[in-house]
Amino acid sequence: QVQLKESGGGLVQPGGSLRLSCEASGSIVSIADMSWYRQAPGKERVLVAASGVYGSTTYADAVKGRFAVSRDKAKNTLYLEMNNLKPEDTAVYLCTAFIQEGTRAWSKWNDYWGQGTQVTVSS
Repeated sequence: QVQLKESGGGLVQPGGSLRLSCEASGSIVSIADMSWYRQAPGKERVLVAASGVYGSTTYADAVKGRFAVSRDKAKNTLYLEMNNLKPEDTAVYLCTAFIQEGTRAWSKWNDYWGQGTQVTVSS
């Protein structure tokens, strides 16, 4: 069974930095796109950054120039480097990935989500 596990969240002062990680585990044949979303209390879940399988990246306007997404394909891990954090970045950050689960003989593609990690930016 495939699982995504986020880590690296916490409490940080405005202007500070954090690095989030999202590790995929289980019977993984291949991983396509991986993305970070965030959801603040009372608000909709929104895309923060995405990493395409061939190296493309996409960022929400609110985080451009401050956040950087990267991935280690050998470790099935997605990262989000967050710099110059602002109070409005406070949210639960969730990882999602489109994963081919199974074996070489039989597999299926599905979207998977992690449980999320809390990021709080406050003085």
